[in-house]
Amino acid sequence: MKREEQLTHTHAAILKAARGQFLSQGYSATSTRDIAHEVGITQPALYHHFSDKEVIFLEVIKSVGQEVQTGLNQANEQLAAETSPDPVESLAAITEVLTEVHPRDVFTVIHSSFHYLKPENQRQLGMIFMQDYLAPLERFFSLGVIDLQPHLSAKDAASFYLTSLSPLFNSFHHVGPADASQHEQTVALIRLILFGVAVKK
Repeated sequence: MKREEQLTHTHAAILKAARGQFLSQGYSATSTRDIAHEVGITQPALYHHFSDKEVIFLEVIKSVGQEVQTGLNQANEQLAAETSPDPVESLAAITEVLTEVHPRDVFTVIHSSFHYLKPENQRQLGMIFMQDYLAPLERFFSLGVIDLQPHLSAKDAASFYLTSLSPLFNSFHHVGPADASQHEQTVALIRLILFGVAVKK
């Protein structure tokens, strides 16, 4: 393999290893030493490709965010074309775009990294979060598939929804029967998010 090809291969391998570690463990629990070890290179070799951990993290989140945005936009287009989509199943389809990409709570992974980053990287991460996550979710809540509470904006609904998904990403906060499938757990949580826990009297 030529040197240029080897560099390209190593660059991609670093991002692949970093993606798995950042998304499953979070920013603070992931080290460049661990990423380099998984790739089979030294830490100095890793720094030949990326100047620091923050740069790697942002590259990973950019890539993941683009996947999420594409999936959410496709789901929104399909729902917009339906005549009377079911609210729960529609939001389940949206949710499953996120759970297929993220093995860990989306909100926690992104926001727990903020105070570790330089201000310019915080701004960049905030833009990715707004453009790739919140904006497509806001569009979903603007479609009219779900009747929102009076005075609740689609933007606020998107933010609340995203911060309410943590039970889907761990076994400690399991929702629904113990033997429920992932889809059944998703539907059970969405019913709680949309309708609450009490019967309205």
